[in-house]
Amino acid sequence: MAKKPENIIVGLDLGTTKVCAIVGEVKDDGRVDIIGIGISPSHGLKKGVVVNIDSTVESIKKAVKEAELMAGVEINSVYVGISGDHIKGLKSQGVASIKNREVGQADIARAIDTARSIDIPGTQQILHVLPQEFIIDDQDGIKEPLGMSGTRLDVKVHIITGAVTAIQNIVKSCSRAGLDVSDVVLQPLASSRAVLTSEEQEIGVAVVDIGGGTTDMALFREGSLFYTGVLPVGGNHVTNDIMIGLRTPSSEAEKIKIRHGCALAAMVKHEDSIEVASVGGRPPRLLSRQILCEIIEPRVAELFELVLQRLKSTGSEDMIASGIVLTGGTALMEGMQDAAEKYLGMPIRRGGPKNIGGLMDVVNSPIYATGVGLVLYGAENHQPVQGRFLHGGIMNRLWKWLGEYL
Repeated sequence: MAKKPENIIVGLDLGTTKVCAIVGEVKDDGRVDIIGIGISPSHGLKKGVVVNIDSTVESIKKAVKEAELMAGVEINSVYVGISGDHIKGLKSQGVASIKNREVGQADIARAIDTARSIDIPGTQQILHVLPQEFIIDDQDGIKEPLGMSGTRLDVKVHIITGAVTAIQNIVKSCSRAGLDVSDVVLQPLASSRAVLTSEEQEIGVAVVDIGGGTTDMALFREGSLFYTGVLPVGGNHVTNDIMIGLRTPSSEAEKIKIRHGCALAAMVKHEDSIEVASVGGRPPRLLSRQILCEIIEPRVAELFELVLQRLKSTGSEDMIASGIVLTGGTALMEGMQDAAEKYLGMPIRRGGPKNIGGLMDVVNSPIYATGVGLVLYGAENHQPVQGRFLHGGIMNRLWKWLGEYL
């Protein structure tokens, strides 16, 4: 049976080390089947931010082409992820008068609109306004106010903003690669949709997405997102430590990290050895694997200590009873769960995408959490195409800003 173009959703994960395009098909019952995957090395991004548009465009084209061939579809639009230390999160509250009648969708929209009417720096742009809780006439803790009666509707929201220039450069890169941008989505928010259960979100959970250039955090409790943050440490820092410590080229350091890396040196046998490529034409050397892991462990310890500091600073250390879900490519390193338990002192699990069909076995890895999450986000928010972008707010404004450049 031919695939309907309107049922095809594509997530584009722009990472520091890889660009990944995931193609999903939304079935009539709402289920999402993954039907195509494309990956290319990432050139032109640093710590989640575009630093070279031409290189980024080429990386996008390669990943999208591969995904198109696997899925047998033409890709024209994408939901693209965004990350980086320019991402900010803040709280706000809005209100709408409902005058002794039932709450309607328009009332909810008015309350949320007033919540987003806050002063933010001109260099920042709102990406998401996420309701946490509704209050009707002093009755709080309401998740779905539709149809309830009262005189006043309040809403507490978590607002996520990003640097205007960072958003512009992502949209511009996609456009030059021949793609329309359906929406720009915070990467840890997308990852959370792919790897978390509703029970975890209700009890309290943190997603720690360890990327190449940064580590993203998203915290949930009572079913709502209440904190997002970015830490300036990622898998590339581990690679760089290996490169310097073992005096080997960066490309070789990355291979060594993937094949032989372990986050806890105590887990490695003393007799284990690895071959390390040298620089300057010198012959390769045989070294103890424990030396490698003694280089890796301090950086991993630093990462989880930063995570713990962030949890304490937000007062959420005791609010995430479900513990922490690790995702991202670096989460696959041997010993990462054990290291997280050692330094964080709470339950840890590794998170791969859930609740999908199709190529489920292929994408069941933390590496694909963001890409699959973007597809799931797109499936939930998909609308018929109207004009250049699917969503009127941020995307239409960006299109106006970019018009003179594209």
